[in-house]
Amino acid sequence: MDSKILSALRASDEYVSGEELSEVLGVSRTAVWKHINALRDEGYEIDSVKNRGYKLVSEPDLLDGKLILDAPENNLVIKRIKIMKETDSTNEEAKRIVRSGDEGGIVIAAERQTAGKGRFCRKWESPPEDGLFFSLLLKPELPPTDVASITLATGYAVCLAIREITGIDARIKWPNDVIVGSKKLCGILTEMAAQSDRIDYLIIGIGINVNNESFPEAIADRATSLFLETGVKTDRNSFLSRVLYYLDRAIGSFLVSLSIEDLNQFKEICATMGRLVTVQRGKNMITGTAYDISSEGELIIRTEEGKDVVINSGEVTVQGIY
Repeated sequence: MDSKILSALRASDEYVSGEELSEVLGVSRTAVWKHINALRDEGYEIDSVKNRGYKLVSEPDLLDGKLILDAPENNLVIKRIKIMKETDSTNEEAKRIVRSGDEGGIVIAAERQTAGKGRFCRKWESPPEDGLFFSLLLKPELPPTDVASITLATGYAVCLAIREITGIDARIKWPNDVIVGSKKLCGILTEMAAQSDRIDYLIIGIGINVNNESFPEAIADRATSLFLETGVKTDRNSFLSRVLYYLDRAIGSFLVSLSIEDLNQFKEICATMGRLVTVQRGKNMITGTAYDISSEGELIIRTEEGKDVVINSGEVTVQGIY
């Protein structure tokens, strides 16, 4: 009901009478008044004038699925969105949805995560109303070896949205970070359940620093946000809408086929290319210059001895970045 009232108020630049809202929504004027007050409690500024009705003056920066996911019937893989005020982790919520028998194609976004996580079980800071924390649940008919390419496609989509909305030169740090300069702006955590020849489900978790004005001291030297880079607050609904637009098309295109053109575009905005990298695999360290990405999304580095090594996992440190 609240969302219907908001839609009616957003559609008009003038006051909307309580009687009109009552008739359109099929509830009493007293019920309309109660819902208006509930919206005010959530931070919506709604002016009311006797004999004129209600007018939406301003809105809090809260995620709204109706503003984010436009025309889902035209999307290739993303069909619906679930907004949560709070959850432990959107990836964990996606796993619970899998257990309920959902077919996938759903985005789960949360205002706040109490146990957000990055790669290697690192904690991901999730302050409410500053960042975007969401996961995409898919059930693609793919072999597990194709997951690296999907992670790369995800980073590419996030970069395109950031560049469009802000003009920032966002780039990919292989395999799962989006950076500006030498600082991290976005992290991607891909998890899956799979058999030897096929994926049962795939969850792509994404955390983007949007309106953060500062970071904890431990990460302040290597983390940034859209606000810190531009000095301007970004509307999270509009921004997430563009991220999902590019994400739907990047992953949808990949599921059909990963063309040479797609791969070359990924490489063009990958900041890892041409840099000296060190990869830790268990107790082993591999150092070389990153010079290519395979069609499976693997990083190819050339050691000082001239040996080519294909990297599909591991802790990667990139010279001049982190």
